[in-house]
Amino acid sequence: MTRGRRGGLLALLLSVPALAEAGTLLATRESGEPIARFEAPEGAEWCVLWRHSVKGFEVADCYENRGGRMVLVRSHLPDFAAGLDHIPGRGRQVSDGRGGYFILDIDEPVPGDAYVLRPGAGDVDHRLRMGDREVSLSAAAPRERVRIALIGTDE
Repeated sequence: MTRGRRGGLLALLLSVPALAEAGTLLATRESGEPIARFEAPEGAEWCVLWRHSVKGFEVADCYENRGGRMVLVRSHLPDFAAGLDHIPGRGRQVSDGRGGYFILDIDEPVPGDAYVLRPGAGDVDHRLRMGDREVSLSAAAPRERVRIALIGTDE
């Protein structure tokens, strides 16, 4: 390879920063068995959804891949029902125009880029949604420990 071509290839490789932040969103059972896998490049967003156990409405916590880190960015809570509240200083609360609210600008990195969730069974239906694809964690692993993690492509 000529020197000019090598320089061009090096410049091309250095201009692709997304390679360092590419990732995979992975939900696994405690045994390590995969339940769901989504490609999650830099800037990708996904939500964990579930239905409130008393009121039955859908609640959402939404995350983003920021520089290879899992960051909680916003939540939607359609009501001020039991167990749902905004913590002052953690994002900003705005009306959703239908009696509920959004908590925006949370921008909180998830420690270790992973957490454990115990999906509720039945009507609670914990789900993982990215784009138009949705996987029911409750259907796959009701009441089991499920780890949701953003991992690098080399893991």
